[in-house]
Amino acid sequence: MTLFLLISNIFLFHLDWQNSHKKLTFAMLDVGQGDGLFIESPTGTQVMFDGGPARSVLGPLARVMSPFDKSIDAIVITNPDADHIGGFLDILKNYKVGVVFESGALTDSKTYQNFKEEIKKQKIPNILAKRGMRLDIGGGAFIDVLFPDRDVSAWATNDGSVVARFTYGKTSIMLTGDAPIKTEKIILKENPAKELQSEILKVGHHGSRTSTSSEFVKAVSPSYALISDGKDNKFGHPHKETLDTLASFGVKIFRTDLLGTILLKCDTIKPCMINK
Repeated sequence: MTLFLLISNIFLFHLDWQNSHKKLTFAMLDVGQGDGLFIESPTGTQVMFDGGPARSVLGPLARVMSPFDKSIDAIVITNPDADHIGGFLDILKNYKVGVVFESGALTDSKTYQNFKEEIKKQKIPNILAKRGMRLDIGGGAFIDVLFPDRDVSAWATNDGSVVARFTYGKTSIMLTGDAPIKTEKIILKENPAKELQSEILKVGHHGSRTSTSSEFVKAVSPSYALISDGKDNKFGHPHKETLDTLASFGVKIFRTDLLGTILLKCDTIKPCMINK
């Protein structure tokens, strides 16, 4: 009997240790020409930054989520353009979503209007993301909103993009949406460089030359850059100027058009491992 209790206690301790040492998952989904980022904290909280264009996200998402899991705790719309929110209409039809965060940038597109009608129909809370907001997603993982710091309802959609810094243990990831150099300058002015430094940079606007200034890359000081772009896209993303800027700082680049979904597994005691 004593031996049985000892074995039981060891087994329960092992389960508790496993649960407290679960890894965090961060995935840049291969959604083609768009953005779709999936985060699952060690405690199981799931957040999506953008949902890619329509009919592009469900397949890649199913490969990083359990097939029995039909809920997502939060979705963040960095900007309301179709290549960022089109896939959210598909997600809302297939998953129960807990809360929606958005920048406040507006568009009169049918895609955005349909999205707003659907979250209203499902009575999903809709919150404006603002500078200073911190999302604690569990297990020591946090998302700090750096921008918007003001009303961006009259701004161009890209200019008003949500920019946030994700941190977990020794890893930090700068999430930039489609923020252009104009927005980068505001963020640089409002934040000391040490609060922007991140091991990984999610490159703004799919690698467009309108984002990722030398000043911003220098402040963030990333070792790795992630670019979400469609193969042979009509915009020519990522632009050579952006690739040259990143290369000048010795940043290693990972692209969805070349690698497909880019998956990171992270724990608190060492930097994330990037699985191509």
